[in-house]
Amino acid sequence: LGIEFRESTIAITSKCTARAKKGMTFQISIGFSSLDNPDGKDDQSKVYALFIGDTIVVNENEPCTILTSSKKDISHIAIILKDDGGQDDEVDETPAIQPRRAAVEKVRADPSAPEESRQDNQKTLLRRLNERAEVRLTSQGDKVSSEKARKINNAYKSEGQLPQDPDIQDLKLYMDKRYETLILPINGTPTPFHISAIKNVSLAVEGEYIYLRINFFHPGGIGKQADTIDKENVYIKELTYRASNDKKDDVVPASNNLSHVHKLILEIQKKYKDQELERKQMEGVVKQDALSLNPSKVNPKLKDLYIRPSLANKKINGTLEAHTNGFRYTSVRGDKIDILYSNISHAFYQPCDNEMIILIHFHLKHAIVFGKRKQTDVQFYTEVGEITTDLGKHRNMHDKDDILAEQAERDLRNKLKGAFQSFIDKVVQQKNFPFEFEQPFRPLGFHGTPHRSMVLILPTTSCVVQLTEWPPFVVVLDEVELIHFERVHFQLKNFDMVFIMKDYTKKTQSIQAIPMAELDPIKNWLNSCDLCYTEGPQSLNWAKIMKTITDDLGGFFAQGGWTFLEADSEGEGGGGGGGDEDSDAEEDDYDPDEEESEEQGSESEYSAEEEDDEFEEEDSNSEESENLGTDEESGKSWSELEEEARKADAEKLEYDSDNGGRNKKKSGGGGGSSSGTLSKKRSPVTSKKRPAHSPPPTNGKKRRR
Repeated sequence: LGIEFRESTIAITSKCTARAKKGMTFQISIGFSSLDNPDGKDDQSKVYALFIGDTIVVNENEPCTILTSSKKDISHIAIILKDDGGQDDEVDETPAIQPRRAAVEKVRADPSAPEESRQDNQKTLLRRLNERAEVRLTSQGDKVSSEKARKINNAYKSEGQLPQDPDIQDLKLYMDKRYETLILPINGTPTPFHISAIKNVSLAVEGEYIYLRINFFHPGGIGKQADTIDKENVYIKELTYRASNDKKDDVVPASNNLSHVHKLILEIQKKYKDQELERKQMEGVVKQDALSLNPSKVNPKLKDLYIRPSLANKKINGTLEAHTNGFRYTSVRGDKIDILYSNISHAFYQPCDNEMIILIHFHLKHAIVFGKRKQTDVQFYTEVGEITTDLGKHRNMHDKDDILAEQAERDLRNKLKGAFQSFIDKVVQQKNFPFEFEQPFRPLGFHGTPHRSMVLILPTTSCVVQLTEWPPFVVVLDEVELIHFERVHFQLKNFDMVFIMKDYTKKTQSIQAIPMAELDPIKNWLNSCDLCYTEGPQSLNWAKIMKTITDDLGGFFAQGGWTFLEADSEGEGGGGGGGDEDSDAEEDDYDPDEEESEEQGSESEYSAEEEDDEFEEEDSNSEESENLGTDEESGKSWSELEEEARKADAEKLEYDSDNGGRNKKKSGGGGGSSSGTLSKKRSPVTSKKRPAHSPPPTNGKKRRR
């Protein structure tokens, strides 16, 4: 072996004269072609080729040492190549990861892609998406609708369960705590109502009477429970009972029964709601099989790890150990958490490069319960150095203590990365290990806000994750139907990214406030992974949209399916794509120079008209009227300009004083004669005074009388 993979001068051929000596390293390869595969399902898989290579070291007087011996499974060290013609065929989910990994590597090598080819590919993907989604969801329509139906709680299964209490016989209100049922007298008949049918109750006192009002869930009401009620039955909206509040001799007032029942209803309602909340939290929790402990003392083990979510209010470290069929985490106070291999959907290993923690994260298929809550994400991590820094502490870049601390932190990082990588290698080498540890691709990362804070979102081979801050963000790309970019507009700095799941009953997930500069790299990455995306300038109400779609799946796909998002992005023309032709034409016709010339022309016309109205005795020569402010004025000194301004102010004051005296004469009486006198004194033709609205005269060319 030389510097290159194959050196022509030292290749093992018939012309080679070099002698093998101790310490020489050789790469031995052998290839086979046209091999038969009896298990092949199609023509391409029935015939295959095989290429095997090993690296060996020559020894003296003993067999060669093979450097490429591996205990790993063949799937971890083999590269399977497929013909391009088989890309259109549907493949299993596990082999589909291999092309996606190759696509990620392609984006890392060449981040740019032609816009036209990308748009053509997206149109093809959107058409296929609608076809597959229609086939998949229409076949599951009955199943989805049956799952949406709300469970109706019956008060009693038979009349024999009705309690024999004197209050019921006396037609009083009665609360059965055992069956959580309220028995109400209606037209002389005790009628049971389960507590889940009661919306709320209220008690009011008016004069000598007390009123108990009971509101029930009914069709057309407000709330999620009202929407899921069977509308074919007849429902009671509300009932009101009245009882006297008078106290007679040795007789219990009838209102006591209403007060007592009101108190019991609130108590049973609270208990029932707590039970429903706990039941809802436990949905999706599957009882795991028992963990098969490996008695060997050489099990893969990692010590001094913290767990998230935390088991207590403070951080508690522990040990993660791999056994025959799962992991066991044991804290220092004795808590034990078991995670089976079969329950792990995706496993992630994130090293401490440019991070303050190094971690192993498990995304589970079915939730497990610890800390009194169900969890689908479990993380084990350890800190690398100080996460928080004391800004008040004076630091010097040449301080020996700081230099030693930085060196110690680098050594700790390398030590932790080696320990975690060794643990992962030992776990993967176990027999029948069902998954691989994925590592995020940092060059493809982008910043966004999936929850509350801005974080770095990192793609992996099969997911989009954020694992550094808690709660984590994990989106499995195989479960994503479509990605939609919101608020894509050239005037905005950020946009949002919405993930629509293949299961339309699941809530959409979103990443907000992504910088606009990241839009094209994200599009290239999604396009290389054959994931369909659309874009639009507005934020959409996805809860309402998904409810409308699930209510009428047939009508949704009959109208084009998800193409309404593509039409919206093309019609609005927000941000990345082009707008409509009319708007482009308007923008092309716009010329700022023309607009400026029009404004100047209108101003000159206005000034000329004003001068003609102001001085009737002067010649209306357009050349002289437009010659305001000539080059002669620009050559005057400051003293001359100040003198002209002083004279203009004096003339303005004189005109204002005359105008004030004229107003006084008008108001003094004899309006007709005084106005006639004033008109003789000050004729607008012979007077040198200017109107108040006219500009002061300039010292350019003198006007001719």
